[in-house]
Amino acid sequence: MRIISICPSNTELLAFLDAEHLLVGIDDYSDWPKQITTLPRLGPDLSIRMDELEALKPDLVLASLSVPGMEKNVDELVRRNIPHLVLDPQSLDEIGQDLLQVAEACGINATAIHSEYLAVIEDIKSRGKRANNCPSLYWEWWPKPVFTPGNINWLTEISSMTGARNLFEDIDSANIQTDWTDVLERQPDYILLAWVGVLTSKVKPELVKKRPGWTDMKAIDQIHVMEEELYCRPSPRLIEGAIRLGKLIHPDEFEDMELPRFIKEKQM
Repeated sequence: MRIISICPSNTELLAFLDAEHLLVGIDDYSDWPKQITTLPRLGPDLSIRMDELEALKPDLVLASLSVPGMEKNVDELVRRNIPHLVLDPQSLDEIGQDLLQVAEACGINATAIHSEYLAVIEDIKSRGKRANNCPSLYWEWWPKPVFTPGNINWLTEISSMTGARNLFEDIDSANIQTDWTDVLERQPDYILLAWVGVLTSKVKPELVKKRPGWTDMKAIDQIHVMEEELYCRPSPRLIEGAIRLGKLIHPDEFEDMELPRFIKEKQM
């Protein structure tokens, strides 16, 4: 098969199926695993160059709705009658179902990887339940205006399974636009910066301390830069993010937890 992925999370999903060798083109932001670095780039995930995509004669395009604005890619694929799958998972279970769906489309048996994926999730949950406290986590997707995940989001799920809670879990939305005052009044225990589309090295925790009133926040000494690629993409790599989060907030329960085999193999 000739497959094109136009979203980083879909590229990663293919990698976990050991199917990255089927790729003939990717979006500009796909950066994992390292084996994809020589593939043709077709533009940012919000502005795919469809003429170039079509010229690659794909048998299947893996599209996504994980970021607002991606709908136009899907509309163009439909208009050009290019075979495609549209993925839009909001939970770890849905990511697992996407593994199975894409595997079926590619003629791959994903039973083993899916079972291992689910087993690791259960292990994380059991460790989180043993934790003796439940800290509140403020996840910051964007600093100004402030965007943070609400209840309908994988970061709320990851927070819960590691023995914590998303500060904005009371709002039934995937994305919330709020402000610094609202966050200050909610008084989180941890401030976790995962700015979407921004390299970890470019995130500046010192800027957070300059916000009005935030130096008096109890979490001001618990500001952590979280790798965007491990928390903002709906792919199985969220498992690695969850384990790292567990080690941060509940080291006694997660210190001895290693990365699962299906992640380790892709990092070699």
